[in-house]
Amino acid sequence: MIPEDNKELAFTQSIMLEDAMMLTVKVAGATGPGLYDIKMENAAIIRKAARDLMVQNHTLEMFGFKEVHYFQVVRELIEEYRLLFIDWVASFDPWDYAIDRWGLFNPPGVGPFDKDPDDDITMD
Repeated sequence: MIPEDNKELAFTQSIMLEDAMMLTVKVAGATGPGLYDIKMENAAIIRKAARDLMVQNHTLEMFGFKEVHYFQVVRELIEEYRLLFIDWVASFDPWDYAIDRWGLFNPPGVGPFDKDPDDDITMD
């Protein structure tokens, strides 16, 4: 639906496709067993990609995309995805973690300056 000769629309389309692919790739990267901080990092990237996808809808309109009625479909699908996302993130095991020393993706009650309990394990 996007004319190939419209560089702005074609570029916006490519960004939207990247954001849409990111939703799938990062879910795959955070599915299954794994550390809480890695899962939360992937979740943050997914949230950003979904929000960027919404913003790009407005960019398409700004550059003259005629099929703006599809925006509502995208919005509805992203809202449906968001509700599933909330449940998915709530299923992360906060006890399977390594301390995030940057302080962004620690489970509740864990801080970036906390002592790592694994430091007490001897390798002897």
